[in-house]
Amino acid sequence: MEILKELGSQIKLWMMKQGLGEIWAQLLSDYFWLFALIILSIGVYFITRWILFKVIKRIVKKTSFQFDDYLYNRRFFRRMCYFAPAVIIYLLSPVVISENTGLINFIQKSMAIYMIFVAMISLDAFINASHDLYQTMENAKERPIKGFLQVLKIVVYSVGVIIIISVVVSKKPVVLLGGLGAISAILILVFKDSILGFVAGIQLAANNMVKIGDWITIPKHDIDGTISEINLTTVKIQNFDKTTSTIPTYTLITDAVKNWRGMEESGGRRITRAINIDMSSIKFCTPELLDKLRGIKIMRDYIDVTENDLQRFNLENGIDNVVLVNGRRQTNIGVFRAYLKEYLLQNPNINNDMTMIVRQMAPTEKGIPIQLYCFAVSTEWVAYESIQSDIFDHVTAIIPFFELRVFQNPSGSDFKTLIASS
Repeated sequence: MEILKELGSQIKLWMMKQGLGEIWAQLLSDYFWLFALIILSIGVYFITRWILFKVIKRIVKKTSFQFDDYLYNRRFFRRMCYFAPAVIIYLLSPVVISENTGLINFIQKSMAIYMIFVAMISLDAFINASHDLYQTMENAKERPIKGFLQVLKIVVYSVGVIIIISVVVSKKPVVLLGGLGAISAILILVFKDSILGFVAGIQLAANNMVKIGDWITIPKHDIDGTISEINLTTVKIQNFDKTTSTIPTYTLITDAVKNWRGMEESGGRRITRAINIDMSSIKFCTPELLDKLRGIKIMRDYIDVTENDLQRFNLENGIDNVVLVNGRRQTNIGVFRAYLKEYLLQNPNINNDMTMIVRQMAPTEKGIPIQLYCFAVSTEWVAYESIQSDIFDHVTAIIPFFELRVFQNPSGSDFKTLIASS
């Protein structure tokens, strides 16, 4: 250090001998040293970067721990190298530069601001690397922490900006923090979405409401797709029509959201669809119709057992069988419902461990709806639709066998046939 001071004095004396005044000689000497320090700091940066990278790259390759790989990929170590030139200038400037010109104060403040900024971006890289590591864990999708890390980044940058301002105005950071109370209302207004998103993120994570990959529907916003990203202020949903919807995070707790995760985890997806039967086609089963329906293998035992029970009941109660309305009789729609239930029970694509109902719903002007309520074994969309379609293909085709008709409004061809027949 003493050598540098002595060298600085000799340069100043040499300039004065060349005819410069003491002030100008001192000023030129200071700027000469400043330029020399900048050149030196750049050299130190490249040397530090070369040595550090060479050592760290070997360590990263040899270790089995993944975190150092993520730090390296996020350029954490490169950003740490940025400290080297600032430290050189900050420490050596008071040694070689005169205090009379006021240049030292400017240089040290500039370097302090620079080092604070480097610390901020280094912490940013560290947080990103931490998130990369967390993404490799099993519960990363169920408990996304990106929103929390974004809050942490806001805190880091906010504290950094406050410290930088305190360096510029030569005030303690505590004094500046005290003044923030006066503008808290403005800050709340500016960061409203961030605050609401942060609170929503805590609720979503604590209650395990949604996670990345969940299929959700939000009718209010015409959203139907899977969650691809959850962060502090927004949630991205990849809709099934390949469009992307972006909504505020707090929307997931303020609006009605349907999450299909429970369905996917249950091992069955609900089928609930009805087919309308023309009421004029409903009738009591004749012996001839029952004989024909006994040809259906899965219905033979049901028809025989039911018919024996009904005949015994009618006999015990002295029912006159001449008039069919007397006593108890099988109907074609009743046998049809029994067939549908047995058909679903024997269908390998239907989950028999879950609720299964074949029911007759209230009649309407469009006939009597017969509803099938059951669960497909596959929750995957394409397979589910295929299973559902196969079932109703069969149901629609089998209806005439029971001497029933599907109700549908008359079409143009129906009117043409009616006119032609008349």
